[in-house]
Amino acid sequence: MSETETDPDHITVYSDYVCPFCYLGRESLRRYQETREDDLVIDWHPFDLRSHKRRPDGSIDFSVDDGKDDEYFEQAKAGVKRLQERYDVEMTLDVATDIDSLSAQVASYYVKQHYDNHTWLAFDVSIFDALWQNGANIDDEALLIELAEDAGVEGGEIRSALDDDALFAEVHEQFAEAQRHGVTGVPTFAYDGYAARGAVPPEQIERLVEGF
Repeated sequence: MSETETDPDHITVYSDYVCPFCYLGRESLRRYQETREDDLVIDWHPFDLRSHKRRPDGSIDFSVDDGKDDEYFEQAKAGVKRLQERYDVEMTLDVATDIDSLSAQVASYYVKQHYDNHTWLAFDVSIFDALWQNGANIDDEALLIELAEDAGVEGGEIRSALDDDALFAEVHEQFAEAQRHGVTGVPTFAYDGYAARGAVPPEQIERLVEGF
């Protein structure tokens, strides 16, 4: 992975809401954060796991063959189950192959740009929980508005954001920027030019950040 600009008090996290390992990786990061005396702020960057399936209009062509067969998904589910047990995390779903996260990522990106980190994090966590805890369709505008309002964001702002072609273009540029930084999969945790990929345990995130 190429060098990534980071603040010593920030950890960069590349993720996609439809990735179960991103959800579990964030639980690992949360556990590490709890061991620190100083705050470690998440600098979130969106990543599009469905990019190779997107039509020109942004919709997903689920018929595109991505080489992921039944064996792949069985292995993925087994990996999710192991991490669920390790981190003691309940999940309604183990994979989310038929859900698009683009609208959720655009909404989250908007909140990140216009609100403080506390508000963004509350919204971000609620999106993850809505999908993985409740099995909800996070591509639904009404749901995203509800989650945003619960986090303290005006629902009308989310409605406008999801109707803003320029904002969608910005998010697509964020996807491209992640690839330019050498990110090929998520979650990817980056700190001070170094990176760890996958739902790595808290102690590995500690080594990444603290250098031991």
